Amino acid sequence: MKKTLIFSLLYLLSINAYSADILRMSTTTSTENSGLLKVLNPLFEKIYHIRLDIIAVGTGKALRLGESGDVDIVFVHAPKAELEFVSKGYGIDRKAVMHNDFVLIGPQTNPAQIDMTQSIATALHKLAASQSTFISRGDDSGTHKKEMALWQAAKINPTGANYLAVGQGMGAVLKIADEKQAYTLTDRGTYIAFKDKIDLVLINEGDQTLFNPYHIMAVNPAKHKHVRYELAKKYIDYVTGVEAQALIGAYKKQGEQLFYPDANKD
Repeated sequence: MKKTLIFSLLYLLSINAYSADILRMSTTTSTENSGLLKVLNPLFEKIYHIRLDIIAVGTGKALRLGESGDVDIVFVHAPKAELEFVSKGYGIDRKAVMHNDFVLIGPQTNPAQIDMTQSIATALHKLAASQSTFISRGDDSGTHKKEMALWQAAKINPTGANYLAVGQGMGAVLKIADEKQAYTLTDRGTYIAFKDKIDLVLINEGDQTLFNPYHIMAVNPAKHKHVRYELAKKYIDYVTGVEAQALIGAYKKQGEQLFYPDANKD
């Protein structure tokens, strides 16, 4: 009985000690779906003997988790929303980590007859005129925010039966678009990671407005005293440091680079 009690106490102590060494991070589904975090995070966990608890959601929700103090660090890709998050005092130590770009993908038949290198505004006008099916994330993510900004810049109001806002992450949206042989906007990294699982092809790329930067921020301990700010700072230093930046630059799928390191470029 005594041995059982001692074992139980030791077990509970070990659980508490382990749970204390957790860094909670909200991030976009693109960093998770691309597989990048599985490459980046194990080294940090090994160095600092902690566990990263990752919540992969759309950027809007990721930022809201930071606002409510439910995470210690936020890693997203919507500059305007990020700067608002910082200006309201919820985030500090915002740093550039990496970038890729957004691309328009669709069925091989390309019913909207969109050219690869024409402006994205022209591509969207062709898409709307052809009444082709478009799958929107519809989830307030960084990709969704970019999509809506592109429609607005093109002076198009996307509505009707052919415009489907599904409220899903990027990986799920690619699968839905593939099933329906529809067009969608995606970050290039997730597209490359899923390219061998879907029949959709690259339709339009290269417009400068499709640039897609990722930044990381610590949740402000002045707003939420319980957040693990010192550990968050360590992760920011790590992901913007030489080793992690090299891992980002070397990470490839299908022989293609998914992200390009950006540390110290702010």
